[in-house]
Formats: sequence, C-alpha cells, structure tokens
Amino acid sequence: MEQGRAREDVRPYASAGTPPGVRVPEQARGEHTHGEPSAARMVQRHSVRGQILDALRAALVGGELAPGEVYSAPALGARFGVSATPVREAMQQLAAEGAVEVVPNRGFRVSERGPRDLAELAEVRALIEVPVLLRLARTVPAADWCALRPLADATVAAAAVGDRAAYAESDRSFHRAALALSGNQQLVSVAEDLHRRSQWPLAGSRACLLADASEHTALLDALIARDLPGAQALVREHFDRADV
Repeated sequence: MEQGRAREDVRPYASAGTPPGVRVPEQARGEHTHGEPSAARMVQRHSVRGQILDALRAALVGGELAPGEVYSAPALGARFGVSATPVREAMQQLAAEGAVEVVPNRGFRVSERGPRDLAELAEVRALIEVPVLLRLARTVPAADWCALRPLADATVAAAAVGDRAAYAESDRSFHRAALALSGNQQLVSVAEDLHRRSQWPLAGSRACLLADASEHTALLDALIARDLPGAQALVREHFDRADV
C-alpha cells in the first residue's frame, strides 16, 4: 500500500470485531445506560482505553503496525469494535511516548527508527541501568534476586516460541523489578520509558531474543552466587547486545 495513505484494512486485526485479549464493555460500543453514574462511565472509558493501548503496543512491538504507515482512529476503532475515541486517546499516549506522530485530519503515522536511533536509546539505557545494577549486585541479598527468577524464566519462554509481544513485556518486567530493588521509583519510571521506546519495533531473530533472555538467567545465577566479576561482565554484555 502506498505510504502515507490512511489504512482502512488494518493488518493486525484482519477480521471485524474486538481483537484477542481486548474485552469491551457494551456501553463502549456506543450504547447508553440511563442513570449510570458519571464516575462509573469514566472508569469504564479508562479501562477500554487501557486495553486498546495494550493491544496497540503489542502490534507495534510485533511490527504489525508498520513504520511509516498512517492509521486512522475510525478504521482501527472499527476493527476493535469500539468508537474512534478510545483509539484516538490511546494513540495520543503513544504519540507522547514517541511511537507515533500525529498527521492532522488523517490519523497517526508510526514512527520510523533506524539503527542509529536504537543505538542511541541503548546507550542511554546503559548509562542509567549498568551502574545501578552493579551497585545492587554488591548490596542486594541473594533471596531478593531469587524472587526475580520467574520473570527471567518468562522471557526465555516467550523468546523460545517467538512471541515478541510477550517477550517485550516480560523483558521490561524483569528490568523493572531489578531496578526497583534500588528503591528509586523515578529511576524505574525513566528507565522503563526508555526501554519501551527501544522495543518499537522489536529487532532481532528468535535466536537473538533467546540469547538475550538467557542472559537474564545467567545474570541471576551470578548475582545469587555473589559472583561480582561475573555479574559485571554479564551486565555489560547484555547492554552491548542491545546496541547491536
């Protein structure tokens, strides 16, 4: 399809209706319930928008929303089985995160990122995360690192089956939990935003994802064993891989 033209046939959701994993309340489909408290409507609207945002993020990670393409909110809303409003609100959030750009009177264009953009994001992430993780390696008890094992295993499982959306989510969850051991929530928030930006689109083959995920388990093994030189080498290797 010609680049720049608003797409009416949205590839991630080839059939009409709500995409898998998105449950839309009846009122969000345009129906009105008389006497419903306004607070309840606001909560419901927020829930729908959150579900649509999650679905759009998964489509971005998987490359199903193609870089450079323009997507209209009404067309995406039709595929979701909702009005254009929650889609437009979710897209505005993605625009604030740098994933899409607003195209006036047409929709949203998925941002294009080249190797240099991804390398710069990886460099900034390394500047933030590497020193924190190395400091935590010297101070955090082994039991706290053991608690991260299910998150590390989840990244391996997702990579093994090539589920990019699940891998992206579990990868962020592992890094978020590790950095949260610092007790600095501002750090966690900034690092996660950078991490999310670096995942659109998620580059690398299944083998690359599996190698990256395996480093999580190897790093935990070193941290639990208090192998500080090994942990330092693995942390630096992990972010060097992200820069490839």
